Amino acid sequence: MTVRHFLTLLDFTQQELQTVLDRAIVLKKMHYNGVIYEPLKNKVLAMIFEKSSTRTRVSFEAGMAQFGGSAIFLSPRDTQLGRGEPIEDSARVISRMVDVVMIRTFEHSIIERFAAHSRVPVINALTDEHHPCQLLADLQTFVEKRGSLKGKTMAWIGDGNNMCNSYIHAAQIFDFHLKIACPYGFEPDPALLKQFKAHAKLVKTAEEAAKDAHLIATDVWTSMGQESEQSVRKRRFLHYQITPKLMDIASPDALFMHCLPAHRGEEISEDMLDDPRAVVWDEAENRLHAQKALLEFLLVGIGPKH
Repeated sequence: MTVRHFLTLLDFTQQELQTVLDRAIVLKKMHYNGVIYEPLKNKVLAMIFEKSSTRTRVSFEAGMAQFGGSAIFLSPRDTQLGRGEPIEDSARVISRMVDVVMIRTFEHSIIERFAAHSRVPVINALTDEHHPCQLLADLQTFVEKRGSLKGKTMAWIGDGNNMCNSYIHAAQIFDFHLKIACPYGFEPDPALLKQFKAHAKLVKTAEEAAKDAHLIATDVWTSMGQESEQSVRKRRFLHYQITPKLMDIASPDALFMHCLPAHRGEEISEDMLDDPRAVVWDEAENRLHAQKALLEFLLVGIGPKH
């Protein structure tokens, strides 16, 4: 049987992704109801972190524990990945000892090379180009709050980064319209925009992106590894801050999301997370439930309803 990986949203069909989202909502209810469900008993997840993270580590590790399995945390100090040992060799060895591998790293090619030589499913927990696990949580949150994604208008405001790229993929897969507003020089890959032009469009201002949007999403202005650009980015992104006033331009039932951590006073105003339209805490929690659904799908298939 061919091993399935989850490196970008495009690795799954629309139906498969919808199944994962629906299952995440069921698993969340089961968790709240105290249902003990351990489909991954004796299964082991290897978590390879080249980039650190709070939410990614806690959600995957807690998810495996709740499913009856276990997780091994591997920091850059704990592995030879890409240093003394070729990535391909690390993949061959690690995938003989565990049941699934999660990688959070820099270049997307690292995870592609690892997956190409892995005997077990590989999950992209973030690369510089894509962040599909965060999108699962975002989409789950929207479905929980507002229902179907189809035909909706979403806005991405800020850096045309890995999150933006994954939103472009999501727009194509779930048939919603994505408006993207970025400062000049910080737009997403033109080839990606051209490929998915039927669903994603670059606009000139934050206000144009926000107008009539059902969701406004953003990310930090300066990501990990870009610290040297911080002062330049602060100046260039000044007109791309999300505020309650900007949200007022959006649809009356609009939601605000941020993958966190958030820098108040930069990409969001000091009061934005206190706005009732902000659903970032639910969004963060849903990393746990969406990833549990993903792990279940990859390792055992969707289980029974409770």
